[in-house]
Amino acid sequence: MRLRWKLLLAGSAVVTALVLVITRDGSFVEAEGSGSAIALDVEELETLTLPDYAAKFIDETYKSYLIEVEPGIKIHVLEVGQGTPIYAQHGNPTNGFLYRKVAAELPLDRVRVIMPTMVGLGFSTKVPASQHTLANHMRWMNAVLKKLDLADVVYVGQDWGGPVGMGALSLSPDMLSGAVLMNTGLDAPRQKMDLSRAHALVKTPVVGELLLEVFANNFWGNLANVQGDPESMPSSVLEVYRRPLDDSGNAKAPLALMRMVSDGPEHPDAQALRDIERYVDGLQIPAELVWGMSDPILGKGLPAMKTNFPNAPVTRTDAGHFLQEEVPEVIAGAVMRVVNAVNVTAAAIE
Repeated sequence: MRLRWKLLLAGSAVVTALVLVITRDGSFVEAEGSGSAIALDVEELETLTLPDYAAKFIDETYKSYLIEVEPGIKIHVLEVGQGTPIYAQHGNPTNGFLYRKVAAELPLDRVRVIMPTMVGLGFSTKVPASQHTLANHMRWMNAVLKKLDLADVVYVGQDWGGPVGMGALSLSPDMLSGAVLMNTGLDAPRQKMDLSRAHALVKTPVVGELLLEVFANNFWGNLANVQGDPESMPSSVLEVYRRPLDDSGNAKAPLALMRMVSDGPEHPDAQALRDIERYVDGLQIPAELVWGMSDPILGKGLPAMKTNFPNAPVTRTDAGHFLQEEVPEVIAGAVMRVVNAVNVTAAAIE
């Protein structure tokens, strides 16, 4: 009996230790640049030299740099082109590389595509899970936009890039001139709800950590299943999204961002969404919607987005959740139509 109790106690101690390890808040990992500076119109910023597995996706015309938005918190930005600023915001669990195909379809002698990576993802600073709040991400991304001294911005957003990007712009409300929205949501929930079965499952402590961290291979592999064409997420593309997290030692962001999704009006991030919703309700800008109807997560969200932008033309596609990997030419077309509309409006005012 004594041996049995000792074994039970030892097993309990192991389980407790495992739970404490996997539910840890995560460490702070500051993004590191190359030490050299890159000159932009606003100031000199720290260059970030990309590893080969990421650098192969872009060419020498791209700029890669860091912007420190708060002490130690640095956001990685990819930028290419010149002209009208296009602020392109990705979501979870990708990074700024998500817009590389869209940029390749744009006339880069007319538009400047700015692709920042959210804190916690890609080559940006990694923070403890508890610091992932919508208000924090809005503030951090707004600091990037202000540091770059942008004006007359055309915004492009998808997934968490919707509320994070639009929320960042709401803090500088005169900056935005036009928008292209894809598979995202900008409204605060009015009642208890879960965005998807997966979101409902991972908000449970320990269960979420097991699914997204202990069994992370399944999580990353399943990204192909939210696409219209699963082959649009090959291993080389998944590597550019996953590897910066693994190499940093803090891969907390994907789970933290899933738990950030408001499941009701009392969720900690619901108030920030209500603020964004009020901002969007007051917008009168050229806008278009491009939607992936094969998206199992947000494919059904188009009617809600149409209420936000009732006059916006809608392009429905067979793409899945990450449209940028599947229909970049369609997105680029919408972007340029909005850019042209913004320019016509500006000319009329002048």
